[in-house]
Amino acid sequence: MQEKPYQRPSWDEYFMEVAHTVSKRATCDRGRSGCVIARDKQILVTGYVGSPRGLPHCDDVGHLMKKVLHEDDRITQHCMRTVHAEQNAICQAARLGIPLEGATLYCRMTPCRTCAMLIINCGIVRVVCERKYHDGAESETMFLQAGVAIEYVNNEVQQYDNQ
Repeated sequence: MQEKPYQRPSWDEYFMEVAHTVSKRATCDRGRSGCVIARDKQILVTGYVGSPRGLPHCDDVGHLMKKVLHEDDRITQHCMRTVHAEQNAICQAARLGIPLEGATLYCRMTPCRTCAMLIINCGIVRVVCERKYHDGAESETMFLQAGVAIEYVNNEVQQYDNQ
């Protein structure tokens, strides 16, 4: 039996694998996610989910859960202690003076509404997600309206506790 020759990962696969590695630094077990922002086949910045600098982490003191009531009467739960991986990556770029215009963002699931607004405003033109977020329809609509491409590696919804 002949072995298949080694096949290098595509650039999307490569950056998504790096995002997985970055996620190992995350400090909230609800959604240990990482983010990579790249342009022209180069990593610009990374980010992972965690508390703001100097504040306690979920892994140390527990989650700060809030319920959100939606217009269609759905109730979702969100941990408010953390800064999302996408937000941390964008903040890192700002701290370092790295422009994100024309970049691609790689992340675990559909960015939330707030992350989507930041992504749009900083000039990112493409978002690649591993899976869908259970409450991501509004973000998808905003990306469509703003001309930001969004693609999914898997078309399934990310599952985790207390959605």
